Order: sequence, then structure tokens, then C-alpha cells
Amino acid sequence: QLQLVESGGGLVQPGGSLRLSCAASGFTLDYYAIGWFRQAPGKEREGVSCITNSDGSTAYEDSVKGRFTISRDNAENTVYLQMNSLKPEDTGVYYCAVAVGMVVTSLHRADFDSWGQGTQVTVSS
Repeated sequence: QLQLVESGGGLVQPGGSLRLSCAASGFTLDYYAIGWFRQAPGKEREGVSCITNSDGSTAYEDSVKGRFTISRDNAENTVYLQMNSLKPEDTGVYYCAVAVGMVVTSLHRADFDSWGQGTQVTVSS
């Protein structure tokens, strides 16, 4: 059974940083592409970033480019999302998801197969 557990969320002031973790159990992450998504209250879940397993290619949603960095540590079976220069509009529940057979990056929700439960990120003064 594929299980993903997100952690690292919290309350941070604008301009601050957080590092989210997505830990896998029951399977080896390095065989799959991993995406990070977020959902703000009253809004659709949107893709934030993705990293493939084939060549480590990454993709970012335009509003987070230059501020967020996705990375994977296969030894720890974990994918990270480093978030810097956080803004109030980054607030939401952040989810990681695994894609089976993905060879190019995607930020489309429908391309991902299994999801974690999410971790809350709140950016506020």
C-alpha cells in the first residue's frame, strides 16, 4: 500500500521559510515522480512543483519560481519542498502525491495517483 505522509507545515510570517517533507512508506520513492500541490480555502487544488525520478527534472508553478525548491533524498525515501520568501497567498494545505510511470514533469492533478493527507501552511503576520 502506497502511503505518503507530509510534515513541516506551520505558521510563519511573510518573508519567512518552511521546509515541507513528504515521507513514503510501503514503497520506494525513487521509482516515482512526486508532486506538491496546495489548496487554499474555497479554491481548487493546484500544482506547485514536481520532480521526476528518471532524470530529476523539476517544474514549478509560476508564482513560486525562484522561491520554492523541490528535492529528493532517495536514501531517506523523502521528497522536500523548501519554501522561502513566503507570502500570504502561499497559505493553504499542502499535499504531496506520487505519479506512476511519469517521465516528464506535470502539475496536473489528474496525472497523480496517490496522495498524502496534507499539512497546513499559514503565512500571516
